[in-house]
Amino acid sequence: MTAEHRTPSATSPVAARENDDAPTLADVVEAADRLWPFGTQESWDASELVAGRPGAPVRRILVAVDPVSSVVEEAIAVGADLLLVHHPLMLGGESSIAADRYKGRLIHDLIENRIGLLACHTNADSAAAGVSEVLIRACGVGASRPIQPLEDDPATGLGRIGPLDAPVTLETLAARLAAVVPPTAQGVRVAGPRDREIRTVAVCGGAGGSLLETVAATEADVYVTADLRHHPVSEAREAAMHAGGGLCLIDLSHAASEWLWVPVGAAALAEELREAGFGTEVLVSTRRTDPWDFHVPSPQPEPQDRWE
Repeated sequence: MTAEHRTPSATSPVAARENDDAPTLADVVEAADRLWPFGTQESWDASELVAGRPGAPVRRILVAVDPVSSVVEEAIAVGADLLLVHHPLMLGGESSIAADRYKGRLIHDLIENRIGLLACHTNADSAAAGVSEVLIRACGVGASRPIQPLEDDPATGLGRIGPLDAPVTLETLAARLAAVVPPTAQGVRVAGPRDREIRTVAVCGGAGGSLLETVAATEADVYVTADLRHHPVSEAREAAMHAGGGLCLIDLSHAASEWLWVPVGAAALAEELREAGFGTEVLVSTRRTDPWDFHVPSPQPEPQDRWE
């Protein structure tokens, strides 16, 4: 990540406290609901308040992608009253939060340090200024629309699609994204001709494989997402390389594709609370939470047409 794209560190608040009137945890949840309505989350999701007393004061919030050990440690270190994460901690049908299990240990660490936990997942994905909106802006798209709009609000929904402000090659777009997302072991993977002209971009922050067929039926030249599987990518690449068209693919790390939203979401929450008369500090986590630690390069620096 280049210096010009760094976000404020955990010791540099997005919004400095302007007064001593702290919101309650319930006030913060209501503010989050105004920004990223919880009612828009997918049916399988668990975007909600996970831990914390609704009446507890919240003077400092830490925003992150993942509720993992390093982030919880950071929340304790900076004296946060609330940890707001994108990915829910309790999404697997857990029946125990005993501290001898890692999820239970995290919950205990938060509660014992009087830190609430709030998850804003697919509701933040679908929001008008949510995860996918931030990602497509990073691509160079000014005006976009949802790929899968919500029935009651077609301006919101999963994914985004729109024209680039100026056409670029596929390689240039991939390099543009590599320069702004956090560095990961995976890097940025691309399927399609390097010099393919890209005019229209579709994106879905996080795992967007379920929208691949929908995107392929649109005018998009490239689909930017994460966690794509071998067979769908292989089929799309065949069309892009050999059929004189087709959909190119850019596969980012899951966490990296969503991290761009964190500072934007933190700033939006700080402003929402400020307008409500509160001066809560909203901090951006500095911890890398992509689960892959390193990769070993292949002996050949560039992919070859033959395996020999």
